[in-house]
Amino acid sequence: MSRDLLLDMFYAAPELWYGIGVLFVILLGRLLYSEISVLRLKQKNYFLNRDRERYAETLYASKDGYFAFIYPDEKVNDPRKTVKERCSRRLAVILGLPNGTNSGFEEILKNFYKEDAKKIQKYTGLLREDGVSFEDQFPLKSNNKHIRLAGSRINGIDGNVYCDMIWFRDISFESIKISNLENEKIDAYQNIIRLKDMIDNIAYPVWLRDENLNIVLSNKKFKEFLTGGEEEILNPKGESISKNLALIAQSSNKIKRQTVNIICNGERRSYEVIETPFHIEQSLDKICTVGSLIDVNELDDLKRNLKLHQNAHLEILGTLGTGFAVFNDKYKLSFYNKAFAKLWGLEDVWLESKPTYFMFLELIREKRMLPEVPDFRLYKNDEQKDFNAIIEAKEDMLHLPDGRTFRRVRSPHPMGGLTFAFEDVTDRLATRRAYNALLSVQQEILDNLFDAVLIFGSNGRLKFYNQAYLKLWNVDEMFLQKEPTFSELLDSQKLFFSNVEDWPSLKKDILTHLTSITTKAFNLNRNDGSCVEIMSGSLSDSSMIVTFKKL
Repeated sequence: MSRDLLLDMFYAAPELWYGIGVLFVILLGRLLYSEISVLRLKQKNYFLNRDRERYAETLYASKDGYFAFIYPDEKVNDPRKTVKERCSRRLAVILGLPNGTNSGFEEILKNFYKEDAKKIQKYTGLLREDGVSFEDQFPLKSNNKHIRLAGSRINGIDGNVYCDMIWFRDISFESIKISNLENEKIDAYQNIIRLKDMIDNIAYPVWLRDENLNIVLSNKKFKEFLTGGEEEILNPKGESISKNLALIAQSSNKIKRQTVNIICNGERRSYEVIETPFHIEQSLDKICTVGSLIDVNELDDLKRNLKLHQNAHLEILGTLGTGFAVFNDKYKLSFYNKAFAKLWGLEDVWLESKPTYFMFLELIREKRMLPEVPDFRLYKNDEQKDFNAIIEAKEDMLHLPDGRTFRRVRSPHPMGGLTFAFEDVTDRLATRRAYNALLSVQQEILDNLFDAVLIFGSNGRLKFYNQAYLKLWNVDEMFLQKEPTFSELLDSQKLFFSNVEDWPSLKKDILTHLTSITTKAFNLNRNDGSCVEIMSGSLSDSSMIVTFKKL
């Protein structure tokens, strides 16, 4: 029935129902549009919040900390009526703030020294009142950190003041680096001053040339040699003493030397000019040179005098019977005398060709005049090493295969190399061996005698004794080997005459009897009850023989 009622009402006023339907559709559309707008606003607000979080996190991630004074927005009815302070997490870490991001500006100022804190307050006041930016650095009280503060105002496009921010950056590393660089700068400057003092006080001129061989630096001594407006030291012909030499040194990259003559204080003197090349800034194509000028006038005089003395010495050596030869630092024969050639049986033509020392060794080896060695190559190497190792005279013996013995003396030569002296000592050694054999026979004869025997030389000292004397007087043989006098020997025998009250008188009587030409023999009574007969006599070589016989 209700359906019929509705149909009747629709048919009675259809326009009304059509209007209601249209209104319903409109209301439904507006409702859908509102929902969609709300969703869009929520989405926009979400992304705004996300962007704000990103910006905030970006600021937090900065290596600089900040403290912000945030002001209310003057363009709208901002519910924030007071200034809001915000401390960043990074700032809390840099300053070690106990309250973290909740710290106020007064807590931050406590980390600085009192005077610095006042200065920061003044900077901050100008920033907040007039928007004056600032930048400065201050040390912290608690550690060695240095903090750089930079204050600036942030405005909107519409001119509204958003906030005043103070950035805090830890510049401790940079400060230490700058301090170290400053110290290095001071040290470098001091070194430059020292080097300048050193160069200026060198006793001779020195100079530096660039890659174009122009003099760019010199010392005071160099300037003293310049008589006018010259840039180079000139020789008597008015030419540079070293520019051509520097060109050669630069081209060959080797040190070059040259002796030059210069008029100095009206006197012509000899100098040695030296140009030393070097690579500038480790560049292989840029070679500069360092020059120096050394007075060698006195050295030249000394060389001439040395040459004269050497020639005189060589003339003397040439007349001696000992064989002399000089091999220079290149191992070449530079001098020999006739005795050297005769001793080794060498031809003058071969010697005048200036053979090397090793050629000399090869030749005398072929002539079977070189001592037998197991390894000739090793022997030559050892001989070569001696040219640089011998610094004072060295003597040795060369035992030749033919039975002869040469005494060799090698000594360094003043001009380099070695001086050799060879002497045939075969006969001398044979004579010495014969003499030693004779002495040995004499000693054996003395040791086989029953009587004690002493022989004193012409100088009054003991030369020979036998074993019978050692047993008779119980003497230390080491004492006798020191060649004592007879007076000293008597003192060693004093123990056998301890019952004698006046020993000096007895000693004097014994010496008198021994040296008397009339006394032939006399007796001495010893403490042990024995009696010793003493006899003395003179030998043909002015020696004195004393015999002791126990009775």
